[in-house]
Amino acid sequence: MTSFGIGRRTLLGTAGLGLVATPAIIGGQAFAQEGKQLEISRVTPPDIHKFKVGGLQVLVVKDGARPSGAPGDTFGTDQPAETVGALLTENFLPTDQFVNSFSPTLIDTGSDVILFDTGLGKAARTEGGGRLVEGLAAAGYMPEDVSIIVITHMHGDHIGGIMEDGKPAFPKARYIAGQAEYDFWTDTARAGTPAEGNHKLVLANVKPHAEKMTFLQDGGEVVSGVTAMLAPGHTPGHLIFNVESEGKRLVLTADTANHYVLSLQRPDWEVKFDMDKAQAAATRKKVFDMIATDRVAFLGYHMPFPAVGFAERQEMGYRFVPKTYQFDI
Repeated sequence: MTSFGIGRRTLLGTAGLGLVATPAIIGGQAFAQEGKQLEISRVTPPDIHKFKVGGLQVLVVKDGARPSGAPGDTFGTDQPAETVGALLTENFLPTDQFVNSFSPTLIDTGSDVILFDTGLGKAARTEGGGRLVEGLAAAGYMPEDVSIIVITHMHGDHIGGIMEDGKPAFPKARYIAGQAEYDFWTDTARAGTPAEGNHKLVLANVKPHAEKMTFLQDGGEVVSGVTAMLAPGHTPGHLIFNVESEGKRLVLTADTANHYVLSLQRPDWEVKFDMDKAQAAATRKKVFDMIATDRVAFLGYHMPFPAVGFAERQEMGYRFVPKTYQFDI
């Protein structure tokens, strides 16, 4: 019998079969558009996936993935380990480790190129992450093509790619973020608390762009058809976005649910990285009740790539149903 093992570098750096619009790669350069090129360090570009929501072109990029230890250390932290393990086993998943993936999303309206979150950034590249810019190039977008960056919330895996070597990674973009989220993370009251590390990252990566930033409240509009919804709990100002075009709809749920089994089938269970755990659970149920009732697709930042699917209501939560060809016909 042959044994196959997946190491951390392999998991983070290997692309799958979901590539769309891959450019030719010659001599370490990816030629994304005529007259433009991007230096890359890998022969195989990262996973990307394209689909349409009405008249909008949506692109999902797999910025990276990594093994993340025992699932029960992050999800269901208020539950016995045996209970968490039983649910994983029931869903054909290992009980000793889970894989966390990261899926920044671009929406091209024809007049604006909107990037929702910027991934892990340069710091993750030594382990095969931080591949957003490569993925954009594989689909024909260069950093200067991005006109708007929307920050769903300000955890490091969402804002790590805003800067590159001390300069804006997307030089022509303006920024959109939640007012409550920005105010919380830039407040000096975070110093000396467990939130200090992320506070410093926000000061370095987000605050320098404050003059080019529009701050949204609940119901605020990014562009026509893309509307913010306040979904707090994971962080104080966590935003999700309702996207509608030509009678089609998609909800970008960001980190409302971070595991397709443990967060959805048991939305009441506490999650380590939810700052207000009770509020986060209430938000999960509210958001996914809406998604299940309206029978609309959602895109979750940490869902299995390409991170898009539906939520079917069950007795204790919701079942994740991955997208197939619904947007192709």
